[in-house]
Amino acid sequence: MRIDRIFARLDREPEPPKIEIPGMSRTRKVLFGSTVAFYIAIVWAVLVSSWLVLLDWKVMLFRPYEQWPELHAFLDYFVVLGQRGPTAVMVAAWLGWRSWRQHTLRPLLALAAALLLLNLTVGAVKIGLGRLGPHYATEIGSAEMFAGGDIFPSGHTANAVVTWGILAYLATTPRARRWLSVMSAVVALGVGATTVYLGTHWLSDVLLGWAAGLLILLALPWFEPMIARAEAFVFAVRERWRARGALAPALPGATDPAVPTGVPAAVPSIRPGADPTPAREPVGAGSSRYGVTRPPHLPAPAHLQARPHGVRSERAPVTPAGSRRPPQARGGGSHAPHPAR
Repeated sequence: MRIDRIFARLDREPEPPKIEIPGMSRTRKVLFGSTVAFYIAIVWAVLVSSWLVLLDWKVMLFRPYEQWPELHAFLDYFVVLGQRGPTAVMVAAWLGWRSWRQHTLRPLLALAAALLLLNLTVGAVKIGLGRLGPHYATEIGSAEMFAGGDIFPSGHTANAVVTWGILAYLATTPRARRWLSVMSAVVALGVGATTVYLGTHWLSDVLLGWAAGLLILLALPWFEPMIARAEAFVFAVRERWRARGALAPALPGATDPAVPTGVPAAVPSIRPGADPTPAREPVGAGSSRYGVTRPPHLPAPAHLQARPHGVRSERAPVTPAGSRRPPQARGGGSHAPHPAR
């Protein structure tokens, strides 16, 4: 399939309404600064083994999965809403359909930018702090920092905030934005609490994961100019492909402009499996008996007059009424005269 056909359906859709792009307002800047302060406070509280670390240990030793075992089967599936692979596929499918309908690549590019920021920021902090999870803790009351782990902050929690929160960020109406904000908040809070229930994360891991995901959503308006440039580049590439397709020869037998004039055409080779014997021409009136055409300056060959061939009569079948042959004289070797014709 040619590249210019990928976006062919987009041109058949009606023009979408003007999409309002969120800006970095004063309220958003205040929320961003407050979240940064909360982020730093959580990291500092864990580094100095404050009361937050003691709370982590109390929750872990309480073992919620043993207190409410009937929830374990359901929460094992619910926590998948925080895994990056399945959630990215589901959200990308929805945003891809929106891009198709709205003639814009901004939803998909915004999702890609958010996930890239998530991998860079959360992954760097995870590796840099190296905290061990509750199942691998070695000393009661210890923060388990710089021990080669990758649990702080919670990746499931941060991914749930970003992946589902991007739907509210890209909403086109205030009502849709409110409902999607509530939905994404419920999912993010539920995924974070589920990781604590299952014992895979400390409580402080989840708090830092919420803050990390919220920071990415709040900072997305700063990356809108980059998203717009990327979209313009993709559409420019599409237009170049369309122009190249319009200049291509319309018919398969048209002259290729890349081949210089005067170059003899190549003789097509015999395809594999084809019969190499050339097809014989039908013998016409001016052809010889072996299929060789007679030159026009030679006289036509003389043909002998065809003689009639005697037809051998077949013996008449014998019927009960007797033979139909005329009677012949017996003896003397003389034959009866033929009847007159």
